[in-house]
Amino acid sequence: MTKKHSWKHRLHEIIYEADTKEGKLFDVVLLVAIIASILLVMLESVNSFDEKYHNYLNICEWIITILFSIEYILRVISIKKPLRYIFSFYGIIDLLSTIPKYLSFIFIGSHHLVALRALRLLRVFRILKLTRYIGASNTLLVAMRASKAKISVFLFFVVIICIILGTIMYMIEGAANGFTSIPRSVYWAIVTLTTVGFGDIAPQTPLGQFIASIIMILGYAIIAIPTGIVSSEIAKSSKDENNTQACPNCLKEKHKNNAKYCYNCGSVLNE
Repeated sequence: MTKKHSWKHRLHEIIYEADTKEGKLFDVVLLVAIIASILLVMLESVNSFDEKYHNYLNICEWIITILFSIEYILRVISIKKPLRYIFSFYGIIDLLSTIPKYLSFIFIGSHHLVALRALRLLRVFRILKLTRYIGASNTLLVAMRASKAKISVFLFFVVIICIILGTIMYMIEGAANGFTSIPRSVYWAIVTLTTVGFGDIAPQTPLGQFIASIIMILGYAIIAIPTGIVSSEIAKSSKDENNTQACPNCLKEKHKNNAKYCYNCGSVLNE
């Protein structure tokens, strides 16, 4: 292993992984910096606070922006194929959360877009090394994909029910009670069935109120059905443990604990 390869490999291990103390510390510091940056932008939007501490807030924001710029560059140079990171989801988010402050030289007010850094908090699962939750999120994703056909049929059934009930309520209540059209009545049925209940439309007749009561009770049963479908698929899913190790070649994460090669590109994980 050459010296050049050694420091790049070490840098990659610290920046992209959370299985070491240094890697976890790096990501925790990054998380704190992201939160601090978001708080600065929020405080800057308060006129009374900004008028008093504008220079201080601006200096702090520039310090954090420079740190994020350095971090972005380090992420690019620490991997074998930089374009994979640059055009990845996190790569685009990292870039978008860094450039707004620089754009403020050209477009006034654009620096407020640094609030996009909130999206970087998605790294929290890897940062805190919650491997069991990473595995759980994987299982949930697989279960939802397996359930999409059943859930689609269920949602189609719910839409039909709402159309039927909305039409019935339109005939019973009429325009005098706010049900001015079938689409508006269907809107009321959806709002009632989902137990949201904005209260902008309400049935006035005894029969309409009776049907509304049935819809409200039905709403609680409908909430439980998708949960049961997904839960059934989760029970069928595997529960293999994954770690936070990222492939230095393709940046894929969530490898098995004892994996030596990347499941995506076949590259060696531990060199």
